[in-house]
Amino acid sequence: MISNGIQRFNHLIGEIEAVYHEIAWKQGLSDSVFEILYTICNYGDSCMLKDICHNSGLSKQTVNSALRKLEKEGIVYLELADARHKRIYLTEEGKDLARRTALRVIDAENDILASWKQEDVETYLTLTKRYLLAFQEKAQNLPGVSEGRFL
Repeated sequence: MISNGIQRFNHLIGEIEAVYHEIAWKQGLSDSVFEILYTICNYGDSCMLKDICHNSGLSKQTVNSALRKLEKEGIVYLELADARHKRIYLTEEGKDLARRTALRVIDAENDILASWKQEDVETYLTLTKRYLLAFQEKAQNLPGVSEGRFL
């Protein structure tokens, strides 16, 4: 049986994810395209492909598929950073799209945290990190769970 605390926690996570989904949908973007734009914006105008996979939670296959679409649309371009890694850049059109979409969301998120007391922000982040680390540790001991991205 799921505890009341976990039910509430899962509900809140689901509701937050639904807000991001609705934002992407209203902006005419798929969830994966929005996540890619959002992640690139967190780094500036470019970032490494591995950073998109790591920070967005999307699979490499999903990221590559969405990047091919964005590249065809002239939103991003890719360059080899070295023999094994790619860097993703926003084109001018991509920067414009990011300003109208992901950067507005980032601004809203920043406004929310800026409206909180710094102590509350630190408490929230500390507890969230503590939950994540404990969950990762517990996940390693679940039957059938192999070494994965998050473990």
